[in-house]
Amino acid sequence: MTTDLIGITMGDPAGVGPEIIVKSLAAMSPEARRGIRIYGNRDSLAAAEAVLATGLDLAALDVAHVEIPGARPAFGKLDPRCGEACYRFIALAVQDAMAGRIGCIVTAPINKAALNAAGHHHDGHTGLLAHLTGTPRCHMLLASERLSVIHNSTHVSLRDAIARATTERVLETIRAGHRHLVRLGMAAPHIAVAGVNPHCGEGGLFGSEDDDQITPAVAAARAEGINVEGPISADTVFHRAYTGAFDLVVAQYHDQGHIPIKLVAFDTAVNVSVGLPIDRCSVDHGTAFDIAGRGIADNGNLDHALAYAARLTASRRR
Repeated sequence: MTTDLIGITMGDPAGVGPEIIVKSLAAMSPEARRGIRIYGNRDSLAAAEAVLATGLDLAALDVAHVEIPGARPAFGKLDPRCGEACYRFIALAVQDAMAGRIGCIVTAPINKAALNAAGHHHDGHTGLLAHLTGTPRCHMLLASERLSVIHNSTHVSLRDAIARATTERVLETIRAGHRHLVRLGMAAPHIAVAGVNPHCGEGGLFGSEDDDQITPAVAAARAEGINVEGPISADTVFHRAYTGAFDLVVAQYHDQGHIPIKLVAFDTAVNVSVGLPIDRCSVDHGTAFDIAGRGIADNGNLDHALAYAARLTASRRR
């Protein structure tokens, strides 16, 4: 896969996806826009442009159009037709990425309830992309300028997340994060592994998972030559990473990793899927039904995701 062409999936047509795409493309040069293919619905893009009035020539865009039956879905309303459209946008983009016709997929936000209402029972983009590519497991990595986090588990209950903090899974997550950063040009990335229990269990007083399961994973990764430390108490490790001590933190569950990232990089963090046979990154926000169709959605996060996608396509060439 050597093409630099980036595919943007429009996300839920009732959300802010159409607006942020129109805003981002309107700010690009015509040359830059030629490097973008949109997987979406032209009517929804036209509705967004009608609100924004950017002057963007929609007819000149490269759009892989997916028809939505019936009247155009209203902005801000949950609609199973939008869930089906989301699925078809993504499936078509994955097909092109697997065939090498695009170098990276950038996804605008989907609504999980709409996706499931359409009969596609996945926990979000990461699970759906793993399903479409036949990948047993991939990892969610949230990247920002000063803090990046890769998750050992994401959309599961806290009880299940603790059960998944096994030596094998933690080691696999460390390896995945290491490979990703090396690919982006870091010769020896410094990785920290967060503990699952308060104070890493305090010697077994608050649980034994850190000593019994996470410590052996870190030792095994170090034996492979990976520059990794841990487990480190979660109440300090993210601050240390933010101030430059680590390039990446392995978080054991969804909120452990998401909360610090949302605190320090709410508008700039990029969601990256690591371990797929294709490249994908995404905005790190939702469909924002409450403001959809009003023309006030901020496209800055999409711009960051597109910039990260450009890094991924460049690294694939190398």
